[in-house]
Amino acid sequence: MALSLLSYDVSDLCLGKPPLRCLSASSSSVSDAIAALKSSEDTFLSVWNCNHDDNDVTECECLGKISMADVICHLSKDHDYTLSALNAPVSVLLPKTRSLVLHVQPSCSLVEAIDLIIQGAQNLIVPIQTKPFTKIRQQNDKVSVTTSTHSNGRRFCWITQEDIIQFLLGTIAAFSPLPAMSISDLGIINSTHAILAVDYHSSPSAVISAISNALVDQTSVAVVDGEGDDSFTSLIGEISPMTLTCCDETAAAAVATLSAGDLMAYIDGANPPESLVQIVRNRLEDKGLMGLLSLFDSVSPSSPSSGYSSDEESPTRTTSFGRSMSSSARMARKSEAIVCNPKSSLMAVMIQAIAHRVNYAWVVEKDGCFVGMVAFVDILKVFRKFLENDM
Repeated sequence: MALSLLSYDVSDLCLGKPPLRCLSASSSSVSDAIAALKSSEDTFLSVWNCNHDDNDVTECECLGKISMADVICHLSKDHDYTLSALNAPVSVLLPKTRSLVLHVQPSCSLVEAIDLIIQGAQNLIVPIQTKPFTKIRQQNDKVSVTTSTHSNGRRFCWITQEDIIQFLLGTIAAFSPLPAMSISDLGIINSTHAILAVDYHSSPSAVISAISNALVDQTSVAVVDGEGDDSFTSLIGEISPMTLTCCDETAAAAVATLSAGDLMAYIDGANPPESLVQIVRNRLEDKGLMGLLSLFDSVSPSSPSSGYSSDEESPTRTTSFGRSMSSSARMARKSEAIVCNPKSSLMAVMIQAIAHRVNYAWVVEKDGCFVGMVAFVDILKVFRKFLENDM
């Protein structure tokens, strides 16, 4: 029955997807990216190499995607925080690995798409048919984020790991008995030695490096007790890039000064504890990081402007740093780790990860011992092998 999936192609996954919002690699700066991200409901924006001159017939190419987490990492590494950090081309936010984003045709088969993801691609760029082009200008006139029309009037969407996993969930009965098997029996748990982890007391520099790597891997950073030095390691929480995407650029000051444990507490929820806000300010002053201090003080933390009594009641809200978030983005605001156990079924882990809009789940034994992580890529390998054996 699984063989019927061979007839599907990526165009089937594109149905209902909106066109990508884009920034130009040649004309946009980090400052432009910040303005575009803060005024957009999209968590990620695509960066393109385009020349739309009438006489230029070169195909437009997507170079990668960026989020506020990329901006925060960039600014937290530039401790002087000069204007050059903001005026730098948006391309400095992109990972050096170009193969993370690949262009494919709508006729690309689902199996071929799975193979590309397994080989390392994170997003597949697909041309789509849409309504006539409409340009959308944001509040900042210097930035024009468009539901972009490219050369020859083309528009694009992208396919993610999450899209493919959701599609497979819709046809999960075709893969019996895989859905009921445990992740331990399937052998898809990455051990603690193969994942990104930092100790609760790890320094800011170690945390920044781990977050940068997690952005490339599309996973997260485990915050542990002991960093695997003992036979028993417990998972305390996580620092997820998806959480940082819900902040704004002032969070760079916290990332540059706080330990892993303190940073978890800082970004957990709508407003950071006032005690941690003061610690960040004091450390910036002590280190003479006046540029970051100026950035940090540029937007003062404030209470939520919404009159709703809970997050669930409010369709959107503003964080302590002034960034508007949709209800789906708010799900990533908690630093409490998404966990399962080695005996969890494959289907249960898939549903759990999809429900929390992440590409992974941490694996913890019943006694609290940290085992490792299951990622969507590992799950896709299982489905691909099943299809291969069925052919």
